[in-house]
Amino acid sequence: MNKRFDIVVVGAGVTGLTVAALLSQCRFRDRLRLTVVDAAARPRYEVGGDVALRVSAMSTGSAELLESIGAWAQVSSTRACAYEHMLVWDEAGDVDGAETLRFDAAEFAVPQLGFIVENELLRHAILDVLDDAHIDLQFDSAIRSMQQHGQRYRLELTNDRHLDADLVIGADGARSFIRDSVNIKTRDWPYGQSAIVTHLQPEKSHRNTAWQRFLRDGPLGMLPLSDGRVSVVWSTAQERADRAISASDDELGEMLSEASDFVLGNLKVAGPRGAFPLCARHAVDYVLPAVALIGDAAHAVHPLAGQGANLGLQDAAKLADVIDRALGDGEHPGDRPVLRRYERARKGENATMMHFMTGLSSLFATDSALVREFRATGMRLFNRSGPIRDRAVRVALGIQ
Repeated sequence: MNKRFDIVVVGAGVTGLTVAALLSQCRFRDRLRLTVVDAAARPRYEVGGDVALRVSAMSTGSAELLESIGAWAQVSSTRACAYEHMLVWDEAGDVDGAETLRFDAAEFAVPQLGFIVENELLRHAILDVLDDAHIDLQFDSAIRSMQQHGQRYRLELTNDRHLDADLVIGADGARSFIRDSVNIKTRDWPYGQSAIVTHLQPEKSHRNTAWQRFLRDGPLGMLPLSDGRVSVVWSTAQERADRAISASDDELGEMLSEASDFVLGNLKVAGPRGAFPLCARHAVDYVLPAVALIGDAAHAVHPLAGQGANLGLQDAAKLADVIDRALGDGEHPGDRPVLRRYERARKGENATMMHFMTGLSSLFATDSALVREFRATGMRLFNRSGPIRDRAVRVALGIQ
């Protein structure tokens, strides 16, 4: 008789819920007992409510992954804004200049480049899938301790329950309790910036376009929302971020209108605001025996290209595939040689993206006439690079 394995997913964010859903639908799901644990209450999404502050740019490939588990139909029918165009330009240039990077869905023969979706809506849709799968969902359940017993781990919860796991999947974010509990170190690269997030009502239509302007002290991104507003992520120096957070709505609108070079006209603050410090972070190890890290627990990248959520979903997909194949081959899913297949597949790709984002941010922050000309020349060449441009964009958008 085949042994059944206990897998505990710690963290009910989009990445953690997705890996749980993928495992609940894998070929050898009957050999798994799955539990999801999260310290917070179960998220509640109100269909008729305002657009939440936290949104993610989901690539076409990520949407296809969520469709494969049965979650995307609810997302797309509720509130997701497809974007068909993307414009990226330098503060030293002009949005209509030859050096501006332009991407259009039609160029790549796809209906859209991606979608802007509220994180809570994504979680709500995946949880509906998990409810049907009858997975043990433990909300309001912080972990008090995590101790190794032989080849397994025992997790003591604050609700006085304990869980024994053949594999613990740490999907519990940048301040991962799981990562710290097993003494996995990280390499950190603080950016010296904070990201300001809010919603804005633009004077002009956003035209289902994602806008990215590189400024000397950090990039400004404006993402289209389905109700005509834009969600802004402004990565800027700490001093300016402090001024932005303490500014009135009118003052912040003026700051962002100027920072965006008025491409959408005057901008008015039309939602709550928040700020968080930016730091690139990479776990030295993704896996140990009976432990695997995914998503922000394993890596954090600059938000300038909106790739964080997509990288996490790629982690989830790869880890679920590795586990499924191991079960089919009669292997233990918590064995380190098995988990190393996931680490080898994802660690290099995540590191490449992280260092590319860090380098890009530093390149555009350099205030030198020679570097400005180098940037402009490089962007013009990239626009005309044919197969290189095509390959780079398809990788970023998850288009096969």
